[in-house]
Amino acid sequence: MARSKSSKRWLQAHFDDPYVKQAQQEGFRSRAVFKLQELDEKYRMLQPGMVVVDLGAAPGGWSEYVAPRVAPGGQVIALDILFMEPLPDVEFIEGDFTEAAALDALEAKLDGAKVDLVMSDMAPNMSGVAVTDQARAMYLAELAFEFSKDHLKPGGRLLIKMFQGEGFDGFVKHCRTAFSKVLVRKPKASRPRSREVYLLASGRLVE
Repeated sequence: MARSKSSKRWLQAHFDDPYVKQAQQEGFRSRAVFKLQELDEKYRMLQPGMVVVDLGAAPGGWSEYVAPRVAPGGQVIALDILFMEPLPDVEFIEGDFTEAAALDALEAKLDGAKVDLVMSDMAPNMSGVAVTDQARAMYLAELAFEFSKDHLKPGGRLLIKMFQGEGFDGFVKHCRTAFSKVLVRKPKASRPRSREVYLLASGRLVE
């Protein structure tokens, strides 16, 4: 099947992207690693011994970055609806986080352990209908937030990819009821035209 002009333009922009080239040169699975790296270097999110959950993990760039930084003694559990090639020191669950079975499998892996950092790079399959896509993205953000409330240690952190639009401001306000500090940041590796931003909530409050 012939590619459309828009898909050809996207592919050309993708392969011309300096972060794509850098990821290839450094052997990372995706350019998304540089978004996490920037936030980690600025806010010191990762320490040896931490338990980290990576939602929406495939192809594995974030888990690949995190695993050596929480060693020794750390645990990284990655989950995605898509298959992810194995990574050293990363436990992977293939499942849909909107379904109870995936949550049950994740909780079984944790085996009662509390989490230091929940990361969510989840995003819906975009339909091109802005209202629908934003609603789906907000739903995934809410699921990550609810999981973090139930499983984070006191003082733990939540990092979520979000898209600015309907429901965004209310969600940020809601997060401030459960965390002592909430920041919204756009890493340099996020494409300027994208509405994508990252919410970093720190200091999970004890209820």
